[in-house]
Amino acid sequence: MNGLHLIGDLSGCRCDPSRLLNGVDFKDHCIEMVHAAGLTVMDATFKQFDDSGFTGTVVLAESHLAIHTWPENNGLTLDVYVCNYSANNSNKAHKLFDAIIDYFHPAEIAKHEIERGEHTLVEPLNDTTGFYVKASRQIGEWRTKYQKLSIYDTPQYGKVFRLDDFNMTSEQEEFIYHENLIHPALTILEAPKNVLIIGGGDGGSSEEALKHPSVEQVTMVEIDEDVIKIAKQHFQAVHNGVFDNPRLRVVVDDGVQFLRNTQDKFDLIALDLNDPVGPAAALYSEEFFYQCNQALKPEGLMTLHIGSPTAHPSRVAEISHRLNQVFQIVRPYTMYIPLYGALWALAVCSNKLDPKAFTADEIDNRINSRNLQQLQYYNGETHSGVFALPNYVKEIVAGNRHSTI
Repeated sequence: MNGLHLIGDLSGCRCDPSRLLNGVDFKDHCIEMVHAAGLTVMDATFKQFDDSGFTGTVVLAESHLAIHTWPENNGLTLDVYVCNYSANNSNKAHKLFDAIIDYFHPAEIAKHEIERGEHTLVEPLNDTTGFYVKASRQIGEWRTKYQKLSIYDTPQYGKVFRLDDFNMTSEQEEFIYHENLIHPALTILEAPKNVLIIGGGDGGSSEEALKHPSVEQVTMVEIDEDVIKIAKQHFQAVHNGVFDNPRLRVVVDDGVQFLRNTQDKFDLIALDLNDPVGPAAALYSEEFFYQCNQALKPEGLMTLHIGSPTAHPSRVAEISHRLNQVFQIVRPYTMYIPLYGALWALAVCSNKLDPKAFTADEIDNRINSRNLQQLQYYNGETHSGVFALPNYVKEIVAGNRHSTI
C-alpha cells in the first residue's frame, strides 16, 4: 500500500515535564492537532502508567498515530503513518508530526522517513556506512542452489540485478564496470584471440570482450546457471544478445575446477565475481591467482575488482599483496561505480605488459583501428586517468594504510 511512514525518537524535551506524564491532557490536545493537520480521527486510546509516562494510539481514517513517552529519560517515541492510496496525505502527516515535535520541544530528533509502496534497497559498504537505491517495484525473486537472486525496477538505474541482497549490475550504468574490467587489458594486446571470463553470468563483460574483432572465442564459466537464465530473460540491455554470439562459449562450472582442468591458454582472464566473502573467497586466494597465471599466454593479462579503497581498504591491501606475490606487474586502477556506492578499485595483472606504458593517443588509435563501438566510458584519456591513483590509494595498495577513510 502506498503511504508515508514517519518515525521519530525525541530526546532532551524542553517542555513542561508534566507533558510527558499526563496522557489525558495530551489525548485531547493530540486530537486537536490531528484535526488541524487535516486528518480524520476514528478512535483514540491512551494508557497512563503509574508514576511514569503514557502510551497512546490514534486510529485515523488515513491509518494511525502512536506515541510512548519516557519521562525518566526526558524523551518519547513517535510513529505517524498515512496511506496515500486515494489521496496524497504526506503533507498532512508532516504537519501532524511537526506539531507534536513543537509540543514537546525536544533538543534532539532522530527522524526516519519511509515511503511505503516503494522498495528501499539498502546496501552496507561496511559495518558503519552504506547507501540505498529506491525501487518502484520488485520484478522477481528466486532462490537457486547457490544464492538468492532478485530484480527490481528503479527510476535511477532501470532494472537492477541483486545477488544475496547486494547490487550486481543494472541496465543504465553497467558499462562503467564492464568496460573498465575488459578494455584496459584487451586494448593493450596486439591481437587478443582467447578470453576467459570467470563469473559474469549477466553477459556484460562477455559482450565487451567480443567488441574486439580479433577475439575468436570468449569462454564464460559461471557456476550458477540460473544467473544466466535470468539475465537472458531480463537483462538484454546489459548483454545485448551476446548469448546468441557463436564466439561465446558458456560453461556452467566452478571456476576453480575449470582452471584446474583446462589445457587452454588465454590472452585475458577476467574475474567477474562477487565480493571475496563466502564461497567466492577461494577465487581471491593466492593459490587461485597462481592457477590463473599458469593459464595465461606469455603476454596474457588478468583483471579483477579488488574492492573499495574507502569502504574496505584492508581488503584492497590484502588482495593487492596476494597479486604481487604471483604477478610481475600489478596495476590497480579506480573509478566511481554508482551502483556500488563508492570509489571502486580494479587491477590489471601480467608478467610482461604494463597498461600504464600506453599513452592516451595510442589507446585511441587502437580503439579507432578496431572500430570499437558503443563505448560509453572507455577512451584514451580514461585509460590514463583510471591508473592515476590518489596518494591514499597508493598507500593502501602498497600495504601502508589499512584504516577506513
